[in-house]
Amino acid sequence: MGVIAVQNSYSDLIPEILEYSELCKKNGKIDPELYNKYDVKRGLRDKNGKGVLTGLTEISEINAFEVVDGKRVPIDGQLFYRGYNISDLVNGFINDKHFGFEEITYLLLFGELPNREQLKKFNELLGYYRTLPNSFVRDIIMKAPSRDIMNALSREVLTLYSYDLKADDTSIENVLRQCLQLIALFPVLSVYSYQAYNYYHDNQSLFIHSPQPNLSTAENFLHMLRPDSSYTMLEAKLLDMALVLHAEHGGGNNSTFTTHVVTSSGTDTYSAIAAALGSLKGPKHGGANVKVVQMFDEIKENVKDFHDYDEVEAFVSKILDKEAFDKTGLVYGMGHAIYTKSDPRAMVFKGYVESLSKEKGKEDEFALYQNVEKAAEKLISQRRHTFKGVSANIDLYSGFVYSMLNLPLKLYTPLFAIARVTGWSAHRIEELVNPSKIIRPAYENVQPRHEYKTMDER
Repeated sequence: MGVIAVQNSYSDLIPEILEYSELCKKNGKIDPELYNKYDVKRGLRDKNGKGVLTGLTEISEINAFEVVDGKRVPIDGQLFYRGYNISDLVNGFINDKHFGFEEITYLLLFGELPNREQLKKFNELLGYYRTLPNSFVRDIIMKAPSRDIMNALSREVLTLYSYDLKADDTSIENVLRQCLQLIALFPVLSVYSYQAYNYYHDNQSLFIHSPQPNLSTAENFLHMLRPDSSYTMLEAKLLDMALVLHAEHGGGNNSTFTTHVVTSSGTDTYSAIAAALGSLKGPKHGGANVKVVQMFDEIKENVKDFHDYDEVEAFVSKILDKEAFDKTGLVYGMGHAIYTKSDPRAMVFKGYVESLSKEKGKEDEFALYQNVEKAAEKLISQRRHTFKGVSANIDLYSGFVYSMLNLPLKLYTPLFAIARVTGWSAHRIEELVNPSKIIRPAYENVQPRHEYKTMDER
């Protein structure tokens, strides 16, 4: 009689793994009191939410408090890119009637705003770099496409290392070249990876539009994504603003801090950016806007009148009571690790979001978002008694914008990466210009906690 071998699935959780996982849970716990005893800051913040100083940066600055009579008092949030207030920057390029993301990229990388001729030259360089190596789309993107576009991006970034003859050269000149290429290519990689996923996993038609060197980053994204390459100017302008507002957010956020730490080891640009991508993917960082959209989908299924504040508040209360949505008690899009009274990015975004909602006939949904924001702010403040205020963050409205633009959910976090690779690049270069040393802390009087026993004695 022949023996039929059954091959286990790569993803199966076999009994041995389940058994070993219990050991991990049993022996992996740390007494919470030890964090207080040794004054260890978890998540780079103390128990009051104040950030731990681990370095210096001049790329951007965030302010949510002012000191009055020796006490920290919450204020409306402020965000500065290279010393410029974000609201002034947005108003500047809107009034000047040009796309802002490329201008802001120039500012973050080089520390000063470009004049018209400098911006034109910079845009031409980005257009020149929006070309992938020969056969990259066929050999890399189209083969074994990932179900998560962030993982596809990470793989593609690491693979670009193989095409770079100076991949390990960490001179400022070479790193700048690599960073500009990645900034230019992230929209191309993201859209093409999505198209490959759409074709292979969802059996949809495959569209591969070449990027146009004369279009902005936001325009190119919409041009490459949509089958007919069409978009309105308002759509492109609002997407451009979203990229600007997501481009940078200080050195203490998870992915940017990752960039600094990994860069300090002397590794190559592709490894550093891939590490940042891995950090950004997490639902507590870049993946938050996806959770916002999913939460609102459930709210819309259960709230009949989007304009009825009392009905909206009642369902938000259910979410907080862990009776609705994902049962975590979290209202996604509300609150921030630093901002207290307001998130300046959300404040800038909100007015323009209302304009797009009118163009798209989504005024009722915009009213729902406003009511959820109002209800969540009120209920969270009443129930949680937080040390700081609770306000809407940019994720609350960015997900709404992306849905109005009919962007697929799988591209929400990659869009964040398309914007934030600019900030990561600026921080990587800053770290290389001002190299730091990672010093391992010393521990005194450490003694063995267990006595070794032979196999037979255990």
